[in-house]
Amino acid sequence: MTTLSLKKTTSAWIITILVLFIIAISFGITMRFNQGRDINLNPDTFYSIMTVHGVTMIGIWSCAGMMAVNYLLSRYVKTSVKLNVFAYAFTVVGVLMIWASTLIGKFHAGWTFLYPLPFRVAWAKWGTPLFLWGLTLLAVVWLVWAIGMVAQILRNYSLSESLAFQHLSRTKTPAKETPPFILISFVSLIGIIICLVTAAILMALLFAEYYSNGGFVNDPLLVKNLTYFFGHTIANEALYLGLATLYEIMPEVSGRPKFKTTWYVALGWQLSLFFILTAFFHHLYMDFVQPISFQIIGQMASYLASIPSAVVTVLSVIFLVFGNKIKWNIVNGLFFLGVTGWIIGGIGALIDATISNNIVLHNTLWVPAHFHTYNAMGNVLFSLAFFFWVGNEFVDSKDYSKFNKLLLALLIIGGFGFVIMFYIGGANSIPRRYSVYPKELNLGDILATLGGAFASVYLLAILWIFIDLMKKCIKVFSSAR
Repeated sequence: MTTLSLKKTTSAWIITILVLFIIAISFGITMRFNQGRDINLNPDTFYSIMTVHGVTMIGIWSCAGMMAVNYLLSRYVKTSVKLNVFAYAFTVVGVLMIWASTLIGKFHAGWTFLYPLPFRVAWAKWGTPLFLWGLTLLAVVWLVWAIGMVAQILRNYSLSESLAFQHLSRTKTPAKETPPFILISFVSLIGIIICLVTAAILMALLFAEYYSNGGFVNDPLLVKNLTYFFGHTIANEALYLGLATLYEIMPEVSGRPKFKTTWYVALGWQLSLFFILTAFFHHLYMDFVQPISFQIIGQMASYLASIPSAVVTVLSVIFLVFGNKIKWNIVNGLFFLGVTGWIIGGIGALIDATISNNIVLHNTLWVPAHFHTYNAMGNVLFSLAFFFWVGNEFVDSKDYSKFNKLLLALLIIGGFGFVIMFYIGGANSIPRRYSVYPKELNLGDILATLGGAFASVYLLAILWIFIDLMKKCIKVFSSAR
């Protein structure tokens, strides 16, 4: 049952996430125009912006997925509003700590803060501990939040039911069905819990070195493995939470029957839990001292991770859409477009995750190309679809058609135009992470300027969405029911 308190907390989340998103997009546009030599930033400023842009984007869309799942869980289990408020309050504190360390303290070791960069201080001395403590706070808070949601699910569904084991038989109809939403949410939250525990271990190791004054030194390869296990996993699990909302909402707003958990849906999502936890090894192909078996596991897991979730989800959406009369609206339109962007970005990721290709592509713009595609044109659109749906819930409206064609056109033109510039750059060996490109790579300047222009179109669409949703969210705070 959805309470007014849950609606108010969800409204606060939506407003905060969209405000941070707009600022983070502006940071991204600034970086692209700097790379295009349209503006001139000090390198320290550029890399500080790059750091806060990356951390903010990963963080807010992880929160968006968890917040959406928390809201929709109220349809099936009793959820805790106090836990939601706790997560929101301390997330804001953690974000302020990270923004202060980067924008004021000029910490600029990148969102991956790869060891030993945080200890090679080229910024305010207090920037490093504040950044790391901010990350630690977020990891602990989100860990408590995720554990709380898992505990709420387990009150109504046993462990085997939460994982839909009873659906693996093709011949028997289970006595108790597990909705796809519960299965996907549970699997994704388990993955998030594992990666956040890893984040806590990582932070403990970094603090041990920072506060030991040279008495303890970390192993760089271990720290890099932990960093990418944490960062890669949470980014992907956040996208899976978005897919959970798709399974729950898309049939509903399309006038179609709800998705059912079949044996292949259950098996696919159960397997995805294991594949996604080992796919991060594809970030370490360049580390030649990494055991060769890990490199092979990384490539195989990267390929296999796409089969259960992507194939099962894509087939489900195809069966929903094609051959049926669908009343298209902004919600199912965003979900459908998000699946398209996710698959395109996923194919780009698989190309890079192939060892023979990775040698050529890994340190080029191909990498930001694929992760911006499945984030900006995938996961973000899943969350925006939920925002529109829940915004209409706030004002008791079932009309999802407003802004339909023009808004989607702006997102398509701006979003795909933006990422195509990255793909072209990657295919032409334009390096990533450069604040400006050498004159020999003047194609990078042109692509960066065009990318910034397309991103501005995308930002226009997000501003439009923000204004509409802001009005609906504000109404919740004045509501008496």
